[in-house]
Amino acid sequence: MPELPEVEVLVNHLRPLVRGRLIKSAVVRRARVVRPLTPEAFARQVRGWKIVDLSRRAKYLVFDLKRGRERRKMLGHLGMSGRMYIQNKNDSLPRHAPVVFCFGTQVLVFEDTRYFGRFLLDEAPLQFLGPEPLSAAFRVQDFAIGLARSSQPIKQRLLDQCLVAGLGNIYASEALFRSQIHPATPARKLTRNQITRLHSSIRGVLRSAIRGGSTLPIAGARSTDRKKSGLYYFGETENRRSSPKKYERRLLVYD
Repeated sequence: MPELPEVEVLVNHLRPLVRGRLIKSAVVRRARVVRPLTPEAFARQVRGWKIVDLSRRAKYLVFDLKRGRERRKMLGHLGMSGRMYIQNKNDSLPRHAPVVFCFGTQVLVFEDTRYFGRFLLDEAPLQFLGPEPLSAAFRVQDFAIGLARSSQPIKQRLLDQCLVAGLGNIYASEALFRSQIHPATPARKLTRNQITRLHSSIRGVLRSAIRGGSTLPIAGARSTDRKKSGLYYFGETENRRSSPKKYERRLLVYD
């Protein structure tokens, strides 16, 4: 599943491509992706809004929309296999493209073979998220308090998005290994030195992954598919394919 670095890389790639674009229409080809709205209601509610910015919060893509003086946000989640990219309107759509946003001569395609991804016009999922691990809000002292209250294994505790936002299996595993902490250790039994090391390792592994620009290529993806999107899965840009320095080669324990 895409985690913080993958979403960050994708947002950085898409931001200049979608900023300032007017959503002239939207096509929803799979109802579950926009629930609780119906496909018709979702398409109607996004029509006529301009994308003024794109950012990330945890594992969500946050589209900042404007129409006249009105502002609203649209959240996108990649699920387990989602990809987003720009293509020409007249190009054939992939079979598994549950949502397509039309800008005119180009479209923003959300491709998702497993259909676990989501688009929401509701900011509620952001309300209870913990601090961003690369921000100043992610403080060792608060992190220690959150761990001290839990008897869960530390690996499981790190996956709680209320404790720290954006971590998943890949980077929780990598950070724990770099910190020399067994993933089954109860969170409340970590020493202050271990917590400090883990805090630093979380930041370090995420920064390294973002710089690397990629983790794992999508299973079964054809090179033509990746070329079409301009992205390798999880954000490795096409112009680096001749000499890829994939982050997967630097993963120490995951998979």
